[in-house]
Amino acid sequence: MNLQVSELKTEVIAFKRKRILEVAAHLFFENGYESATLDAIADQLQVTKPYLYSYFQNKGDILFEICQTGIRKSLAALDEALALPGSPTVRLKASIERVAHVVIDKREYVVVYEREEKNLPPEDAAHILGQRREFDHKITALLEEGVGAGEFAVPDLQLAATTIGGIVTWLPTWYVPTGRLSQSEVAVMTAQLVENMLRP
Repeated sequence: MNLQVSELKTEVIAFKRKRILEVAAHLFFENGYESATLDAIADQLQVTKPYLYSYFQNKGDILFEICQTGIRKSLAALDEALALPGSPTVRLKASIERVAHVVIDKREYVVVYEREEKNLPPEDAAHILGQRREFDHKITALLEEGVGAGEFAVPDLQLAATTIGGIVTWLPTWYVPTGRLSQSEVAVMTAQLVENMLRP
C-alpha cells in the first residue's frame, strides 16, 4: 500500500512539473524569457509563486528543463529507432521520422532553446551541448554503417550527421499545425529528403 502511495505521489509531482513547464515554455515562446516572469507563469496556472518554488529552484531552472526537453526526447526516439531490425536505410528513415515528430510536438521547447540558450549558465549549456553531440555521434555511426553496406554515399560523415541534425532541428521554426502539411507528412517527407541526399 505504501508503495502505491509513493508511486502516486511521484506521478502527481511529475504531472505538476510538466504543467509548469508547458505554461512556461509557451510564455517564453510568445514573450521571450526575459519578459515572461514567474508571476506571469503563476497567474496562468492560477497558483502562487511559492508553489513554483516547490518544484523548481528558480526561473533559470525552469529554462534549463525546457531547453533540454527537446534533445532528451529526441535521443530517446533515436535510440528506439536504432534498436529496430532492418538495414541502415530503414533505421535512418525511422530515426528521422520519430525525431521529427518529437521536435514538432515540442516545437515551443525547441524554439525557446534556440532563442534563449544565451540565458543558460555555462554548465547547463555545456550539458545540453553534450547531449546534442551524443545525437550527432549516433547518427554518424549509423551513416558509417550505411556507407559500409553500400547504401549511402557520404564524403564527410560528421558533416552529414550535423546537417541531418540541423534539418530536423529547423522543423519547429516554420511548422504550424494549421499549415499545408500535417505533422506526419512533414516527418515522412523530411526522412525521404534525407534519404535522397545520402543515396549513392
